[in-house]
Amino acid sequence: MARPRHQRALPLAKTENTMADDKKKEAKGAKGAKGAKAPKAEPKVAKAPKGEPKVARAPKGEGAPAEAKPREKAANASRPVPPARLKTYYADKVLPELIKRFGYGNAMEAPKLVKIVVNMGVGEAITNAKLLDGAAIELGTITGQKPSIRKAKKSIANFKLRKGQAIGAMVTLRRARMWEFLDRLVNIAIPRIRDFRGVPAKSFDGRGNYTLGLTEQIIFPEINYDRVEKVRGMDVTFVTSAKTDEEGRELLRLLQMPFRQPAAAPAQPTGAAVAAGTRA
Repeated sequence: MARPRHQRALPLAKTENTMADDKKKEAKGAKGAKGAKAPKAEPKVAKAPKGEPKVARAPKGEGAPAEAKPREKAANASRPVPPARLKTYYADKVLPELIKRFGYGNAMEAPKLVKIVVNMGVGEAITNAKLLDGAAIELGTITGQKPSIRKAKKSIANFKLRKGQAIGAMVTLRRARMWEFLDRLVNIAIPRIRDFRGVPAKSFDGRGNYTLGLTEQIIFPEINYDRVEKVRGMDVTFVTSAKTDEEGRELLRLLQMPFRQPAAAPAQPTGAAVAAGTRA
């Protein structure tokens, strides 16, 4: 049974011993606080206001930091990229010539280059898959774009090929990269082919698209000959909007594609020459 409120025990007052112990603890805490060293305040670095370029620190032994580099980078970033050289050439010279040659009523009817597809087959990848990695790296170096790994669509027992097995790499180029690749191919790579006499003019598919076969990838200056594992060929397909082969051939010819000239027929002897031969 609970005691009445007036009969409850009150808390005991602190004795002399407990008071002495409390004083000792307070003295020890004060000594520890005096002996501890205060942490040094770190120097504050003034932050540059927003919108201003950061100034790079100069290395030891040099004078004031150079401010030209950040300004040059900002200027280069804001400078627009110039259009491809061959694209400008098409708009200025090729397009008016096509309109004049075929009599188009509208400039949109004139054929133009839509895309370039570069395909490299690696048949040895059936037995050694690492060869495909090297071919993909070389193709990406040539075109400037990461290639797509192509897989077999069906199994062929004679070639020991299974469906879904990686056997090649392909790149599709459009817009600026397409024009840059065509410029390098026509003006740099093709002239480096040994005993070159022109590309065949009959490799059209009937719809204005042209396919060119290259036997060596080392004709491109981007490829280091000392690091080439094996010489490989590739197929380059030019997809155009031309409706006929004649229009597609004229488009590529005006874009400086070096087509092979037909051999000249031997001259027929005249009547005077025949008479002189019989007299002799």
